[in-house]
Amino acid sequence: MRAIAVTAAGGPEVLRVVDQPDPVPASHQVLVRVRAACVNPADVAARTGHIPGGPVPPPFTLGWDIAGEVVATGADVTALRSGDLVAGMIPWFLTRGSVGGYAELVAADADWLVPLPAGLDPVAAATVPLNALTVHRALRMLDLPVPTDFLVTGASGGVGGFAVQLAAQAGHRVLAQASNGDEEWVRSLGAHTVIPRSASLADAGPVPAALDAVPLGDPAAAAVGPGGTVITTRPTPPLDPARKVRQEIVLVRLDQPALRDLLEAVAQGSLRTRVAATLPLTAAAEAHQRLEGGGLRGKIVLIP
Repeated sequence: MRAIAVTAAGGPEVLRVVDQPDPVPASHQVLVRVRAACVNPADVAARTGHIPGGPVPPPFTLGWDIAGEVVATGADVTALRSGDLVAGMIPWFLTRGSVGGYAELVAADADWLVPLPAGLDPVAAATVPLNALTVHRALRMLDLPVPTDFLVTGASGGVGGFAVQLAAQAGHRVLAQASNGDEEWVRSLGAHTVIPRSASLADAGPVPAALDAVPLGDPAAAAVGPGGTVITTRPTPPLDPARKVRQEIVLVRLDQPALRDLLEAVAQGSLRTRVAATLPLTAAAEAHQRLEGGGLRGKIVLIP
């Protein structure tokens, strides 16, 4: 099979097409022929070596999110069969590139996957697991009373877009900071107030909670009042303790029931996602260049 290997820490040029033996599923695994693999900022961080736990020694394979078809099953797998369409999240924080979605075939633990809802395009499905499960976990960590004013930064992006929707659907009053030109999209997701990217977030507060999906760090926390909480998707510098604002980092976790519900919501149209472009698997370097260039309206998805 073909896969994309990170051959060294560096720019997009370190992504190379390689031929590898087809993986063989263990007894608790299934073999998935990948139809779509999402490109995420976490992949860029891994490629450049800026990830928790330190750089991964090359070569290794990137990719958290996949959708595809089961082509073989291990002896102990009973919930999935050959021919089933599935989507799921590779827990890259555990595999650290020994298994990744940038490949034609993936040997995946059965509990990483859920059946693809009827009618849901694999490309759209591949944009959901990492980003939506991150938001699901963040909202559980906050455990906010309803209704609550809730700030979301990066609301034009994958995590931010899901945060606006899931928070609004939970009954919160969402204040969302959008990229220039994306205000109408963010408003359509359920944001009560859309804040321009150029605006000072301190003027939007005080709010009791924020999901800083960019993350901006102190500029986002400036909107959070004393006793409030700001959750970030990556580490940010510590805040002044005198402000009495709690800082938390959200770390995604596998959650099959939640992923099943999130994908079903996308299939039914009650949860929306965006795809900016699809590219062949062999164009992974170009995908990374475009992601780092910014200005995307949605996710880039690789098609093996």
